[in-house]
Amino acid sequence: MKKYYVVDEKRKLILTPYEKFIRSVKRCLNTDLISGLAFIINETFKRGNTATIKYPMEKIKLDNRYRAVHRLQRFIESETERCIGCGLCEKICISNCIRMETKLGEDGRKLVSNYSINLGRCIYCGFCAEVCPELAIVHGVEYENAAEQRAYFAHKKDILTPIDDLINQVEFEGSGSLRADADEFVKQTPNYYDVMKEREALIPNSNSSEEKTNKEAKDV
Repeated sequence: MKKYYVVDEKRKLILTPYEKFIRSVKRCLNTDLISGLAFIINETFKRGNTATIKYPMEKIKLDNRYRAVHRLQRFIESETERCIGCGLCEKICISNCIRMETKLGEDGRKLVSNYSINLGRCIYCGFCAEVCPELAIVHGVEYENAAEQRAYFAHKKDILTPIDDLINQVEFEGSGSLRADADEFVKQTPNYYDVMKEREALIPNSNSSEEKTNKEAKDV
């Protein structure tokens, strides 16, 4: 059986060793190579230019909106707990990892006697922080939550701001919530345009009805 080969006439011939040498010299003398080498040398010897840190001696500074381990806030003025025991965070929790126990205090007001979060079960969605009406529960900046057991709980005494450290408490706008300038990045929904069209359509009708009433009044 004969074998047939397709000849590509447009294909360039294989370069000779001399032509390969000339091509490599041209590529080496190109300015892109020199500029690339200069950039690498500059970045290599630049002070403080490193992408790694000396963990655990050095830690990354996280943004306030980072969803790390939860914190329970206090009022700075009265030093009392912000949590009012409404239980919204416990109800909205998707992973069902928040447990709250409340009781009535001596003054008849509800007090949170116990508050715990299963950090091994929490998915850090931030719903609890978003739904809290008092901004009592927020996400802190502690991200080291490794434990020997999967069921690792953070109790109230662990996440509540100590009174001695109250001066260092960071006020959050609501961790997991939208940023302050979020409205500038939010586009109007399609329903918004539909509503505006309906309102614009009603304006001429209202004017015509007013004109009709005015004409009727003049005729009378």
